Amino acid sequence: MRYCVFCGSSAGSRPEYIVAARELGRLLVQRGIGLVYGGASVGLMGALADAVLETGGEAIGVMPQFLVDHEIAHRGLTELRVTRSMHERKALMASLSDGFIAMPGGIGTLEEIFEIWTWAQLGRHHKPCALLNTCGFYDGLGCFLDTQVEEKFLRPAHRTTLLCESAPSTLLAAMHNFRPAANSNAIAEKLRVNKSE
Repeated sequence: MRYCVFCGSSAGSRPEYIVAARELGRLLVQRGIGLVYGGASVGLMGALADAVLETGGEAIGVMPQFLVDHEIAHRGLTELRVTRSMHERKALMASLSDGFIAMPGGIGTLEEIFEIWTWAQLGRHHKPCALLNTCGFYDGLGCFLDTQVEEKFLRPAHRTTLLCESAPSTLLAAMHNFRPAANSNAIAEKLRVNKSE
C-alpha cells in the first residue's frame, strides 16, 4: 500500500509544519505504507521524504523533467520517476497510490488535492482523500466548503468524503477506516434524477 502526499516545496512559516511532515513520514513507515510524492528535496516535501527514508521506508518521487532540470529533485529516493508534463505526473501519482493526503502547501497542493477529490466525486476512484490540518491551516478552506454546501454547489455526501484531521496519527486512522461505499457517484446520481423528472 502507498499513500500520495501533496505538500509544499516551501517549509512554511511555522516549525510545526516540518515537525508534522517528519511525523507523518515516520508513521507511514511504521504502518507499512509507502510514500508517493512530488519528488523534491526541499521544503515539506524534502522533510517528509527524508523521514521516510531515515525510518527505512519506501519513497517514490514523481517529477516532470523541467523540474528535474532545476536541480530540486531528491537524489536519495527509493525511486524517482520522471514525466514529460505535470498532467502525466498527476496521473502517475494517482495510479501508484491507494490514498491521498494534502499537507499545508501552496496553490499547486490545492490544485492536486482538489483534482483527485473531484475524480472521487465523479466515481473515477474510491480511495480516501484527506487534509492534514496542521495548526489549523485548512480551517478557512473547511468553512468555504461548508458555504458551498449551504449554497447547494456541493452535496453534503461529497463534503464528508474529504477527511480532515489535525494530527498525522488520527488522519491515518481515519483513512484506514474509510469505506468506499460512503463515496457516491455524482454523475450516476444526476442521471437518475434526470430520468425521474
